[in-house]
Amino acid sequence: MVLLEFSMSPLDKGESLSRYVARSLDIIDKSGIPYQLTPMGTILEGEWEDVFHVVQACFERMEQDCARISINIRCDYRQGRSGRLEKKIESVEKHLGRKVRT
Repeated sequence: MVLLEFSMSPLDKGESLSRYVARSLDIIDKSGIPYQLTPMGTILEGEWEDVFHVVQACFERMEQDCARISINIRCDYRQGRSGRLEKKIESVEKHLGRKVRT
């Protein structure tokens, strides 16, 4: 399973980009892949091909009306492990002995 964190935004559409983020999030949400939206990007969890398919779909939608796009991708592959979106946070909370803000 892969945890894939990415951010994708147009560089030619001004300062406020939330409408472009919303379009990508619509694709992500409809994919059925577990995800977590953060202020700086989105984390997907799934099989390699599936998460990259979602990133590809977001790119294809953005390139329809954006001439320049910035994309940052980070991946963490761990064989045989799922549910890491929650489990990684739970593990840190266990060590701290308290809940943290997410």
